[in-house]
Amino acid sequence: MELSVRRTAGRPKSATVAAESWFLERGLPSVLTPRGRWRRLWPRSSPMLAAWAAVEACLLGVFFVSDGNEVFIDGTPTTRQWVLLALLAAALPLAVLFGWLVSRVSSGRTRAAIASAALAFAVACGVIESGPIQLTRDAVILGLVLLLTGSGVGAVLAWAVRMTFEHLATVGTLAIRALPIVLLTALVFFNTYVWLMAATINGQRLSLAIVFLAGIAAAFVVSKTAERVRPLLRSTASLPEGGEGLAGTPFATMADPSPGSVLKKAERLNVIFLLAASQLVEILVVALVGATMYLVLGLIILTPSLLKEWTHTSVSTATVLGWTLPVPDSLIHICLFLGALTFMYISARAVDDAEYRGMFLDPLIADLHVALAARNRYRGAITPTESE
Repeated sequence: MELSVRRTAGRPKSATVAAESWFLERGLPSVLTPRGRWRRLWPRSSPMLAAWAAVEACLLGVFFVSDGNEVFIDGTPTTRQWVLLALLAAALPLAVLFGWLVSRVSSGRTRAAIASAALAFAVACGVIESGPIQLTRDAVILGLVLLLTGSGVGAVLAWAVRMTFEHLATVGTLAIRALPIVLLTALVFFNTYVWLMAATINGQRLSLAIVFLAGIAAAFVVSKTAERVRPLLRSTASLPEGGEGLAGTPFATMADPSPGSVLKKAERLNVIFLLAASQLVEILVVALVGATMYLVLGLIILTPSLLKEWTHTSVSTATVLGWTLPVPDSLIHICLFLGALTFMYISARAVDDAEYRGMFLDPLIADLHVALAARNRYRGAITPTESE
């Protein structure tokens, strides 16, 4: 029996669900029809709702530990304050972890049940913390979650999280690749004038400088990526190279349309975003590895006398988001600045480096061939009313 994603007058067939899930898992919601993006909204929202529930659980813990009072940390934190710090620090990682675990659940009914339970738990936590007035905020958050899921933004965010975890799994290799960059920027680290800048600049100006440098690098990577894949995105034919990679997918027995439909602007932007974001995450991880190396080096060699000589100040603590840390703020500033320089350097080198393209970009383009072949088959199989 031939597999098809055409619909009957009733509910969507399992082939439709499998095909749409395949694209969503790969961060390509723009390929789906408008109806496809808004189908199965509640079970698809379960990862984001689970992440929200994890954050609310940590905030509830903060509420109980602090007895609902404001907390001011002056000097070395007490045991209770360390607990509060641990809860706040764990909120985001736990949200990502719970969202990732729920995203691996394949059963729609199970995910719908998880979504309902997560919503009930998050609302209960908010009511305990602030009373019924929190219901208005919870309604806004729920509406935002459903909107992000239905528009496809949630699928792209989930793909980005999975990709980041994959890159973190290769942190050892990335650290080795970052070593030459550390050697190149070592002169900057041991430059007195750079330390004076790091000691006198405020956080807002440093943030603007980092955003400016990272924006230039990101624009360069995006433009080079778009230039490299532009001929592929202009093709309207089904790609035989990608078609061979569709075995075992929901599109394996679908016929190749001739010719394939032209990619819409949203689809082209979606593809370029995925390719560029994958490279930028890879580069960002390398930059973070380099910045971490400098942070460790600074903690080893930076004595109070050397700190005073380089920065003309004896301040050996830093305040981050209202918390006092036993690390000089000048060291944090210079590590962030060197991380931004590393990000720029690798961005400029990576897109034109043959070894890098062979290791990272070429496999991404090969996956793009497969995705476009699947897209052509999916578009050729749906009914005209479904594509509107």
